[in-house]
Amino acid sequence: MLLFPNIFILNMRQPKWLYKKAEQIILSTWHGTPLKRLVFDMENVTSANKNYKKDFYNQSRNWDYLIAANKYSEQIFESAFMYPKENILTYGYPRNDILHNYTSEYKQHIKEKLNLPTSKKVILYAPTWRDDEFHSAGNYKFKLQMDLNRMRKEFGEEYVIALRMHYFISDNIDLTGFEDFAYDFSKYNDINDLYISSDILITDYSSVFFDFANLRKPILFFTYDIEKYKSMLRGFYIDVNNDLPGPLLRTNDELIEAIKQIDLTVEKYKEKYETFYQKYCYLEDGNATKRIVDKVIK
Repeated sequence: MLLFPNIFILNMRQPKWLYKKAEQIILSTWHGTPLKRLVFDMENVTSANKNYKKDFYNQSRNWDYLIAANKYSEQIFESAFMYPKENILTYGYPRNDILHNYTSEYKQHIKEKLNLPTSKKVILYAPTWRDDEFHSAGNYKFKLQMDLNRMRKEFGEEYVIALRMHYFISDNIDLTGFEDFAYDFSKYNDINDLYISSDILITDYSSVFFDFANLRKPILFFTYDIEKYKSMLRGFYIDVNNDLPGPLLRTNDELIEAIKQIDLTVEKYKEKYETFYQKYCYLEDGNATKRIVDKVIK
């Protein structure tokens, strides 16, 4: 994406076709505050190209700046990317500015734009991909573990579900038969609209909850395979048993009960949520874009 003719903004790894010229500036926003271990902090890379770490290192040397949302991310990026600290801009994420600046009228507009029933509340389900579930390198698969039949039976009168799958697995979901209850927004281009229009987030190991926490709305973690993920796959940077702003739910029974008792769930995690917010969202104030533009466009 071009901001000015000589500035490239990336939110993922640098494409191999992008060769930086002397007069160009590359600004990496990355794509989230990390929960899962990244690149050089990963012991095993089970499904990516065998040159993944080498390629990542070489490409990231072209970045003039890397944006971090908080000090926690700054320290991880310095380690996991072997990236120079002096080039990390710990200013908050520009993409989250809207989460502090939107209006109730905008939320209503988004629900109408997405064809979501305005009379019902929205549960956003945004899981990530699994490193060990793939057909071939870079070609991932995913089996939906959420019981949509039970969810519709329990909550269909009050809620609808918006699904936002990671782009690695966005073609793996079939919602045939659930058209009145579950909506697939995996290829919708702005996840912030989904955050704003939603009342509850359900996720697992995706970094989306760091961004969603800016809204101070309820977050539930549907972590049916957490022991495998924690011990055999990526591993985590934070203590998921004690530091998350919502409960770890391993079964559909636990998930459904947490939604039924959402007010009690919110109250139970109120203190943890506030601690989490102050550690990871403290720079998110709606003005990150201005801070970064003032720094980069001198």
